[in-house]
Amino acid sequence: MELEQIMTPDSVITGLKVNSKKQVLQELAQKASKVSGLEERSIFDVILERERLGTTGVGNGVAIPHGRMKSIDKVFGFFAKLDSPIDFESVDSKPVDLVFMLLAPEGAGADHLKALAKVSRLLRDDKVCSKIRGSESDDAIFALFSEENED
Repeated sequence: MELEQIMTPDSVITGLKVNSKKQVLQELAQKASKVSGLEERSIFDVILERERLGTTGVGNGVAIPHGRMKSIDKVFGFFAKLDSPIDFESVDSKPVDLVFMLLAPEGAGADHLKALAKVSRLLRDDKVCSKIRGSESDDAIFALFSEENED
């Protein structure tokens, strides 16, 4: 699965100013609603419900919140680079500044897992994260995701 299949430059937010995990999830739900046409509250509720099962803060300043929705027919990806790191209750207890949210159809087992694995591998790479953290625009970050996909 290539990230260009699940996201566009409109799916990226750079310099997002938030103070909490809940706030970043709300902002991403709002962005996802605009891009996908899905209801913002439904997106937020699905992501928050998954987060209650256990943190999606995977460590090293990265979180990958994700959820499944009945009302979609493909996987969507959304990315935010935060202006300042926030507490995300991560597995390593470090604050998070890179957040990649995935939304998948309720029945998309393999596609959801492939997308999650792809994003996880990419954001575990310190070089990739350094490049993202050094990028100042949505387009530059989207280009990095596209470029890294070609490897």
